[in-house]
Amino acid sequence: MPNIEWSKLGFGFSDVNCHIRYTWKDGAWGAPEFVKEPYITMHIGASCLHYGQECFEGMKAFRQENGKVVIFRPDENAKRMYRTAERCVMPPVPVEMFIEAAEKVVAANIEYVPPYGTGGSLYLRPLLIGTGPQIGVAPAKEYTFMIMVMPVGAYYKGGLKPVRAVILDDWDRAAPHGMGDVKVGGNYAASLFAHEKAKREGWPVELYLDAKEHKYVEEFSTSNFLGIKADGTYVTPDSHSVLPSVTNMSLKQCAADLGWKVECRKVPYEEIKEFAEVAACGTAVVVTPVWEITRGSEVIKISDPDTVGPHLQKLYDTVQGIQYGRLPDTHGWCHEVRV
Repeated sequence: MPNIEWSKLGFGFSDVNCHIRYTWKDGAWGAPEFVKEPYITMHIGASCLHYGQECFEGMKAFRQENGKVVIFRPDENAKRMYRTAERCVMPPVPVEMFIEAAEKVVAANIEYVPPYGTGGSLYLRPLLIGTGPQIGVAPAKEYTFMIMVMPVGAYYKGGLKPVRAVILDDWDRAAPHGMGDVKVGGNYAASLFAHEKAKREGWPVELYLDAKEHKYVEEFSTSNFLGIKADGTYVTPDSHSVLPSVTNMSLKQCAADLGWKVECRKVPYEEIKEFAEVAACGTAVVVTPVWEITRGSEVIKISDPDTVGPHLQKLYDTVQGIQYGRLPDTHGWCHEVRV
């Protein structure tokens, strides 16, 4: 086992045994390679550098209570990357190849999957980039698909911690008919300035409204939005500018399994006041409770700053229970890695 203090792991890059890499050229994907060095050499004219031909995913592998190592819903990440690649005019990674690559790279770094009980996991970052030279706006003729992995700790040590959020009306994350519904780096670049401004002014996260009218809730800077009504109704925005989150998809199913009503629809800004619980949801933490949202001079207090709502806690415990094997995986979400 590597010499790692598992209890002190944060959420960041660290060296492991290797990453896995494939190259596409002459119309086909090549064989996988395991690469030790965490670097890539590419042509100075690579299309990813000039025209943004790149996309990525984020997912996790868990060491379960019974000792098995599983990847959580890799098929959904594979399908989402496939759609993104098509949107960016890149050769899609076949779903079967994506899942096989994830299995292989986790198996090759199996000792870096944190032990059960530490709250940690192995984070997987699949990356697809145009590496062929292309001077002139057009798709490249060569692409590289990689998956890098790294052990990460529990995002919130000691339990969920509610945060404050802010709406900054001077910035938008994605245009109505743009690329907000696919996972490309440009969407995150668009949010960086506002995100850093929000952090400097004391808000850990910003919430975006629709770019056309600024009337409807869309998503947080890095995560989907969900609101819970007092009667337990789960509400999340339906918008073509929002990334379809695998975590949100899982939470909606868990809410339905628990007998709660689930609504995916337009969410007017004014409706925020009607929610008993609000959260950002994503791979890193599952749910991040939001206790207060500020927009200009208006401050909407949703809950107490030290209180996690019962519905959010139940959803968090359910997803984590499935991931770590404490609860039955009735939907077949956990993909076992065989070493």
